[in-house]
Amino acid sequence: MGIAEVVGVVLFVAVVVLAYLAWRRVRVLRAGGVHVALRSRLDPSGRGWHLGVGHYRGDEFAWFRVLSLRTGPDVVISRDGFEIDDRREPAPPETYAMPSGAVVLRCSGARGEVEIAMGPDALTGFLSWLESAPPGRSIPWAS
Repeated sequence: MGIAEVVGVVLFVAVVVLAYLAWRRVRVLRAGGVHVALRSRLDPSGRGWHLGVGHYRGDEFAWFRVLSLRTGPDVVISRDGFEIDDRREPAPPETYAMPSGAVVLRCSGARGEVEIAMGPDALTGFLSWLESAPPGRSIPWAS
């Protein structure tokens, strides 16, 4: 096999992978997804953010990284025991990896600490989802 054929095969594989990533992103967004940046390792320098799409599935918030070949979610956040510890504006070095007008939430739950950044509309939906309770689930502080 010559160099031209190897280059052709590599380009074909790259196009197939990019088409798959684009198809996956569109599929998740059409299923009610929202643009969300997530950071699981807290880094004061502003590094470690990953762009993704979040999707609500009952008591779970599934996060799909934009550039990932996984077929399932990369992170699943359960509503039970998940709390927002802090809310802040993104630092200038962080804004490259966030949706426009994003707010950063530092949260803790079963998986440990995580930071989530989302735009104002997505934030409203996320807070509503986090504070709501499905039918039949008791809320001790609501009585």
